[in-house]
Amino acid sequence: MFSPRKTTLLVAALVAVIAFSACGPTPPVATPSPSPAPTPSAVAVGPSPSATIPQDPAAIYAAIEPQVVAIRGLEPKAPVEPKILDAAGIQKFVKDSFSKDNPPEVVAANGRLLITLGLLDPKASLQDLYIELLGSQVAGLYNPDDKQLYVVSKSGAIGPTEKVTFSHEYTHALQDQNFDLKGLALDQIGEGDRGIARLSLVEGDATLLMSYWATANLTQAETFQMLGESLDPANTKILNEMPAVLRESLLFPYTSGLAFVQGLQAAGGWQAVNDAFAKPPASTEQVLHPDKYASAEAPVKVDLPKDLATGLGTGWKVGLEDTLGEFQLKVWLANAGGGKSAATADAAAAGWGGDRVALLDGPDGATAVVISTTWDTAQDALEFASAADIAAGGLAGSSDVINPVNGKTVTVVIAPNADLVGRIENVLGLAG
Repeated sequence: MFSPRKTTLLVAALVAVIAFSACGPTPPVATPSPSPAPTPSAVAVGPSPSATIPQDPAAIYAAIEPQVVAIRGLEPKAPVEPKILDAAGIQKFVKDSFSKDNPPEVVAANGRLLITLGLLDPKASLQDLYIELLGSQVAGLYNPDDKQLYVVSKSGAIGPTEKVTFSHEYTHALQDQNFDLKGLALDQIGEGDRGIARLSLVEGDATLLMSYWATANLTQAETFQMLGESLDPANTKILNEMPAVLRESLLFPYTSGLAFVQGLQAAGGWQAVNDAFAKPPASTEQVLHPDKYASAEAPVKVDLPKDLATGLGTGWKVGLEDTLGEFQLKVWLANAGGGKSAATADAAAAGWGGDRVALLDGPDGATAVVISTTWDTAQDALEFASAADIAAGGLAGSSDVINPVNGKTVTVVIAPNADLVGRIENVLGLAG
């Protein structure tokens, strides 16, 4: 589903709450490893910066840098000069970056996909929603393209929120300098699930570090101030009113990424996290189920027919093709059509083996979607097929869910009418 083509590593305003609620006040102590993780007491270097350093942003951030280095154990290879953006500045940055990096036809195709899947109101603008979401939630960002780090300060002051944000974004700079973040191909078109999985490693690492730094360096009063600022009612309202697919896609790399990285770091110290950058997770399934990452259970490659569009006749084309993965299938099952409870959707998406989704664009604005999936077991396939039948059956138009008896494959076809569903199934070789 939709994510920007150019990936800018950001920290949402609510990540501070996420980090503290997930990690608790005391970070886990890593087991012995070649590069063990220091506990907070090992990296606390005197009073909080705000207690001893004047309100000079450069000086404050310069004081935080060695603290981050001491916790994370990655040496800086180049200086980083943070820039401060106010509320208007971050809004402009998000809007300009989105327009520059995301061709209108790609955004429009993603919008049609989400609408056909029942995840976006047909009257909504995906671009407007995305810009509003990031413009309201982003507290800071790091851009691997130009190596620039930004911290958002709506008041102009450098308080605990800005300090914690800097510790997160400076971690991204250290990651980039040591592991080459662009080499992870986070924004490769057609590899959406893999991109989310790798982004979860990147953001989970920075979020865990951020929680360690805050625990070691913020006073209790600063912590409560930061938590209060992160729960700004206006921003929370915007987040809660966003389509679930956008809201959950924004938060997943932080929440699930944090749990994933926390497990690595607890078992093998920061060296285990470093090693993961050389062998990043290949799917959101591996992020959600770390045992599958440990066993290197790779996604099964699923191919759609090359004549999928042309086989439907004149005027048909593939608008986009991608992999949804366990996470995005779970979001679809929980929010489309009749929908399922989050727990039921989680269970139905588990056992994912691989998938491929295609948006088909036809004459007179017609759109259809094909989701071809494979599962670990026939029972997993049956559970997904049952949930998918409810999700697809509640959508406008017509749909069909094909699950051969005792088979491990499930194909979902969504189209404006039953005739087109049948024609698509003929091209897929699934017609009864």
